[in-house]
Amino acid sequence: MKVLALDSTAKSGSAAVLDGERALAVFTTDSGNTHSESLLPMAEAVMEKSRVPLDAIDLFAVTAGPGSFTGVRIGVSVVKGLAFGREKPCVGVSTLEALAEGLSPLGGLLCPVMDARRNQVYNALFRVSGGVLIRLCPDRAISLEELTRELREKYPFDTVRLAGDGCALTRTALDAAGIPVAETPPMLRNLSADAVGRCALRAHARGESTTDSALAPTYLRLPQAERERLEKQNNKS
Repeated sequence: MKVLALDSTAKSGSAAVLDGERALAVFTTDSGNTHSESLLPMAEAVMEKSRVPLDAIDLFAVTAGPGSFTGVRIGVSVVKGLAFGREKPCVGVSTLEALAEGLSPLGGLLCPVMDARRNQVYNALFRVSGGVLIRLCPDRAISLEELTRELREKYPFDTVRLAGDGCALTRTALDAAGIPVAETPPMLRNLSADAVGRCALRAHARGESTTDSALAPTYLRLPQAERERLEKQNNKS
């Protein structure tokens, strides 16, 4: 099965074409260009490099969140446009699961974290057992204080592995709490779209794919503008 996988949920962006779980071509960029400028050209480039035309793609995959609200919307919109009218399955992959998938060869307690602002991170916890990625909790927005307490109380003997754009601020909090953190190789801290593709293949095998029209972002909380509007409204009442 040929898979086109995209990610634009953080500052870096990535595109990949896979044949089954084997990556044929992967491009990742952190050039500072906006995803609206770079994501579609990257998708076209990996298809050209892998010699897999759009008509040969069997499964479309994209990180549907959590992450940057604008980035999530761009990624989902690009995939919806590419898949439109082709009657091919689409999968919206958890950004956190895809980050954990990238860490899975290292083992340990996998702790993907994305900066959610206001001293919070988007997070989920995973382990690898028998070569299979096991989810330990749902995706959530959680304060660094709560995450630190959970790791200390529930996983006191585990060495934590971090990935995602929330690595630095989370590492600072965990170091201050005396929680051991394993060093993650720099190339695994950011998300690579081949991990998105592998997650999508497993989801499709479980019957969790959808249509291009039904594909939608997954937000764990309201956008900042909406939160600020509600705060102002509550302060007036």
